[in-house]
Amino acid sequence: MELLGIFVDFILVLFVIAIAFSSIKIIKQANVGIVERLGKYHKNAEQGVNMLIPFVDRFRAVVDLREQVMDFPPQPVITKDNVTMMIDTVIYYQVTDAFKYTYEISRPVMAIENLTATTLRNIVGDLELDETLTSRDLVNTKLRVILDEATDKWGIKVNRVELKNILPPQDIQNAMEKQMRAEREKREAVLRAEGQKIAAILEAEGRKQSAILNAEAIKEATIREAEGIRQSQILKAEGEAQAILSVQQAFANSLVMIKDAAADDKVLALKSLEALKEIGNGQSTKLIIPSDLAGLGGVFAALKEVVASEK
Repeated sequence: MELLGIFVDFILVLFVIAIAFSSIKIIKQANVGIVERLGKYHKNAEQGVNMLIPFVDRFRAVVDLREQVMDFPPQPVITKDNVTMMIDTVIYYQVTDAFKYTYEISRPVMAIENLTATTLRNIVGDLELDETLTSRDLVNTKLRVILDEATDKWGIKVNRVELKNILPPQDIQNAMEKQMRAEREKREAVLRAEGQKIAAILEAEGRKQSAILNAEAIKEATIREAEGIRQSQILKAEGEAQAILSVQQAFANSLVMIKDAAADDKVLALKSLEALKEIGNGQSTKLIIPSDLAGLGGVFAALKEVVASEK
């Protein structure tokens, strides 16, 4: 009996310890627990240690309050021009009210998936194929607004919706690929023609500049050549004028010397003969005629006497 009593006490102690541990619940960061008392919502269990009354309180659920991502499989969607496409979406959502999330909706993930599929069909059904392919932002915005409004009563906030892939039928993909290839070839031809045009313009501009520079060079050379000829003629004329002045100055100096020496008529006649000789040889172009013709006869008479005396 004593051993049996010890065993029962041991079992009772273990039972009490188990009950004590089961009444203690630790909630992690970014989570919240739903506590029910006798099957009815009692309170939210916040982060940290929470004490429950054994056999009275229990945790209905622990809700994750962090932002979560749902990647739904591709859904068949028909556009306004009767083209069936496969579109898969990615939704970023966050639980804002753990009570509504637990009690207002039974299977929230499935509900969001079905709601997304039906809403996407409604939106894309009003768009044609080209609009669907080029209006992703519009579809994303409309889908997010509708989902956010519909899930608000479930304690869920839809933060972002993205169309992950849009897959048209294979024949349309082939046609689109041919169209893009033709568009690229068109752009290539336009760019090539534009490049040839620019090259031709630059080449013509180069020839124009070259012709202008050649003309400027010829003009400059002609001007310099004419300037050289003009300078040469000026220097030549100045030299001839200087030579004439020198001859005249020498002749004037000789006359002064003769006058100072009181030369007779014979010397004067000889000087006159030398002047005539220079005129005859072309060394002088100046002809001096005496003021009286009688003096000219005297000059020739004196010249005759000089020649006779030399014989």
